[in-house]
Amino acid sequence: MTKSINVIQSKNKKIMVHKVDISHVRLVELSKLADQAKPFYDWIERRAKNVMKNSLMLEDNIMVMDKKQLSQLIEDCYFDDPEKVPLLFDGVGRNYPHNKACFYFFAWIIRDAPQQRLAPLISRMKKQDKDLKKIQAEIDALAALFIEYRQNAKYFKWESIREVVIDRLEGSRRSISGHVLEANIRAALATAFQNFYSINIDYGIYDKVEIKNKQISVGSDTIDVSADLIKDDKIKNLFIPVKSRETEGGGHSHLFSRDIITAVQNIKSNVPDAHIAVVIVATNWANSEIESILKDIDIVFHFDMNPNELTILDDDSQRQINIYIEKVLKGEI
Repeated sequence: MTKSINVIQSKNKKIMVHKVDISHVRLVELSKLADQAKPFYDWIERRAKNVMKNSLMLEDNIMVMDKKQLSQLIEDCYFDDPEKVPLLFDGVGRNYPHNKACFYFFAWIIRDAPQQRLAPLISRMKKQDKDLKKIQAEIDALAALFIEYRQNAKYFKWESIREVVIDRLEGSRRSISGHVLEANIRAALATAFQNFYSINIDYGIYDKVEIKNKQISVGSDTIDVSADLIKDDKIKNLFIPVKSRETEGGGHSHLFSRDIITAVQNIKSNVPDAHIAVVIVATNWANSEIESILKDIDIVFHFDMNPNELTILDDDSQRQINIYIEKVLKGEI
């Protein structure tokens, strides 16, 4: 892969009505994030077909399964091979642990609130029966809810579940404070991983991937977004330092570039074989100043815009991230 600096321009569209911008950016953000749950839905659908030994869609199987079959479906999802399952992300691109992902998604399908309502009830069940395992309590509760309320929920096609997912993701998007830029890049990384999985039903040369839920420290630097690429219990690191600047030109530009160079050199000295993709969000920045470190990294994504303009990526920008992640997962870089 040729080392490169990909310059990405802002494509945010304003909807001006009587000189007021009424654009609904949050809708775009949430709908793009919700679409990343589609591989998880498709995976559950395949498991349902396996339980029922038929080729019906999930919305049809859900309506005819008895309690034993529903329990089997949920259990199969909980205990499927972790190397073959898709990820489920919250509204800021953090992937849920697999068991929690299953619990949350089945609860969403039956239109329940897993954390706010169901989790306390599961805790009460365990207090009543000290030998009861949490997973078994969750499976039994979810199966019972489907039997009782599926006629009320009625619609189980992806289009209907997508609306539920949008509603659930909005809460976690709303909870972001102080790390909006980091969250948006993490969401873009999650989207790229899900895009690869939806096409290949695996993670390329790796068994699984795990996106870190928060910033991590490498030497004296903080890495904003990162992921572990896991193969046979061996971890290959993917580091994405995110650097932003609101001022333009002058000495600030030189200092900004120097900070980027120092950060990359620090990462390479601590983790020499790591994948590094640098994300820079700054207007009128002379990217030629960092050409000296291109040999040490995979790629630079330069968003030529003010940091507060960068929300969920548009399709063309996301495609550039997708292409990079595809090459990483295929072992081409």
